[in-house]
Amino acid sequence: MSLTAAQGPLGPTPAGRFSAPVPAGVVYVEPHPRRVQAVRDGQKVIDTEAAVLVHRSMRPLAYAFPLDVVGTLPCEPLPEAPGYFTIPWDAVDEWWEEGRRLVHYPANPYHRVDCRPTTRRLRVEAAGEVLVDTSDTVILFETSLNARLYVDPAHVRTDLLRRSGTTSYCNYKGHATWWTAVVNDTVIADVAWSYDEPLPESLQVGGFLSFDPEVCTVTAELPAGSVMPENMCDGSCAVPVRVG
Repeated sequence: MSLTAAQGPLGPTPAGRFSAPVPAGVVYVEPHPRRVQAVRDGQKVIDTEAAVLVHRSMRPLAYAFPLDVVGTLPCEPLPEAPGYFTIPWDAVDEWWEEGRRLVHYPANPYHRVDCRPTTRRLRVEAAGEVLVDTSDTVILFETSLNARLYVDPAHVRTDLLRRSGTTSYCNYKGHATWWTAVVNDTVIADVAWSYDEPLPESLQVGGFLSFDPEVCTVTAELPAGSVMPENMCDGSCAVPVRVG
C-alpha cells in the first residue's frame, strides 16, 4: 500500500510530485527475493523465492508467481508480467514470509514505521470528559499515512475505558486491542486502540493508546500536512473486526 495508497507516490493524493506525469493506472511489478510460503490443509503448497510484488493503485499489495510455483491453486494471469499468476489470498490457509505469518496482504518493503518521543500535545474529550491532556507523547510516522500520536496509559483516564470486543491487525504494528469509553450513561464504542505486543518496528508504542477522531474529539499537534480525521487508515491499517 505504501506506493499506491493515500499519500504514496502512486496513490490518489501523493505528498510529492514527479518531474513528468505518470500514466493513470500504472502498475509496478518487481522481483521479491524473499522466501514466501503458503499452507493449505496443513500442507505446504508454495515454498519459493521466485515471487514478484504487484503494486496497483488503491489495491492491496499482491504476490504473483510463475506457473510452476502455482501448481493446482486457483490463479489468474498477470497482464503486466507475462508468465506470472496471482492467487486469491484466501485460496490458502496461511501465508508466511521469512518466518513471519502474514495477515490480509504481503508486507511492503517500502513501508516504514518510525516512532519518536515528542512533546506534541494531545487532548481527547468524550461525552464532556477529558480523557487525555498531555504533551508527553510518542509520534508514529508511517509511510504514506498521516502521523499519529500515542500516549502512555498513565496520562489517560483509563477508569473511563473498557476493553472492546473489536480487534484488528497491521502487518507493521501487530494485533490491536480496541477500547470503549463509558462516561456516566454514555457509551462510545472503539474510541482508542493499543498494541499490547507490537511487532519489533513498533515496540516504542507498546501498550500506548491512540484515539479515533471520528468518534471522539481529538486535538493533536501534528506535523503540517497531516489531516484529521484520517480516512485511509484507522491506525491499525485494517478494518476493525468485532469478535466474541
